[in-house]
Amino acid sequence: MRLPSSIFVSVSLFTAETTAALYLSSTYRSAGDQIWQGLTLLFTLVPSVLVQLTLTFIHRDLSRDRPLVLLLHILQLGPIVRCLEAFCIYGSVGRVEEPYVSITRKKQMPRGGQSEEVERQVGQAEGKLFTHRAAFARTSVIQAFLGSAPQLTLQLYICVLQQGVSIGRGTLMVISLLSIVYGALRCNILAIKIKYDDYEVDVRPLAYLCIFLWRSFEIATRVVVLVLFSSVLQLWVLPVVLLNFLVFSLYPWILFWHSHSPFPENIEKTLTRVGTTIVLCLLTFLYAGINMFCWSAVQVKLNDPDLINKSQNWYRMAVYYMLRFVENASLLLLWYIYKTDFYKFICAPLLLLQLLVGYAIAIFFMLVFYQFCHPCRRLFSSSMTQGIWNCSALLCLMCNSASPQSRPLGKSVLEPPLSPTSHKEEPKGRAHDTVSDSTDDMPNETTYDMLNETIYDSLNEVGNNICGGINGDVGHGASCNA
Repeated sequence: MRLPSSIFVSVSLFTAETTAALYLSSTYRSAGDQIWQGLTLLFTLVPSVLVQLTLTFIHRDLSRDRPLVLLLHILQLGPIVRCLEAFCIYGSVGRVEEPYVSITRKKQMPRGGQSEEVERQVGQAEGKLFTHRAAFARTSVIQAFLGSAPQLTLQLYICVLQQGVSIGRGTLMVISLLSIVYGALRCNILAIKIKYDDYEVDVRPLAYLCIFLWRSFEIATRVVVLVLFSSVLQLWVLPVVLLNFLVFSLYPWILFWHSHSPFPENIEKTLTRVGTTIVLCLLTFLYAGINMFCWSAVQVKLNDPDLINKSQNWYRMAVYYMLRFVENASLLLLWYIYKTDFYKFICAPLLLLQLLVGYAIAIFFMLVFYQFCHPCRRLFSSSMTQGIWNCSALLCLMCNSASPQSRPLGKSVLEPPLSPTSHKEEPKGRAHDTVSDSTDDMPNETTYDMLNETIYDSLNEVGNNICGGINGDVGHGASCNA
């Protein structure tokens, strides 16, 4: 049984950030900065309350006779108590005989086209530790993106206004950044374990390193861009933030409405329809908060029983990073145009270039992770490079379709290349192994092959038109050699 180190890290970051925020708010009070004190406390207490509610909800303490635990949660000490409880359970393993065990079956990663099932016994203590780990994985994400992310943005904005970094503020900023990166890392691991729940997933240290570097560059550059923009255009930062939150909050509901699925009723038996609606709204709000700062590895799907989209959608990821890169570049350009005299002591073009390169480095580590370090990359129905290439071809096609078209020619001259899996025989026992073979992989609910056929047919027409422009009037069936 593994040591519950992830629980210890989550509680340590939660405790350190709360302590640093309370100390910094006291310094703001001493200096008479009541607005900064109020906002610092707001971004500390609100996520803390949400963390307590999440732990209570997952452990079902409301239906159990545990008044002391509920009291400690009210006092905002719930994570510390849960951590001690988890380590007590870990220490008691092997000392007390398990009254019963359960049998779990997990598939191993396929090798040579074959995937074997492995049975293992799970005792009661290990089951409780699994519940604790799952609870703290979710609370780490809540703490990171509903507390640490706005806290880091606020404190960096104050540093820009006051043109200085105090020890207390710098300490809180470092802890908040670590908390955000750790929350994003836990979000990635949580998404992998949910999507590939039938498999024995082993995440290697190199994968953790890639995720850490990917998320560190992505989140740090995003926060700096928002702070620079808000420092020169204070009134315009609110529409930018609200637009991001509205788009990502409403997007799962729009997909749910478009699917014509019934309202989900299986979240929790004790919840009424109103309670279920509140939980779903909080879930989509958290989803929007994650996408505000970085790509959410866990994609919300309200018409799924688990509320999670288990397919790997490369197109959605590619579109997100393209649009986010354009947005960051636009905000930096506006900052460069309207920058004040405060920034005359720094090289603004160099800073702008560094931020864009930093975001590009984040995308690079993301590509390295999914292409080489993802623990379940053998289960992908298609590679990430293929998905990004198809998305780029689709964007080029949209640009070409806006140009004037010449008269259609004869036979296609651009033959679509054969897909590496189009004539490949499916190994025995592999037909239903992958979770990512769902039809939800494509934005239009079709398969990669259908989209490739559409793209290449359109590219054929564009190629014929180009050949017609070069060769002049050509008869039916003319061809053009590259």
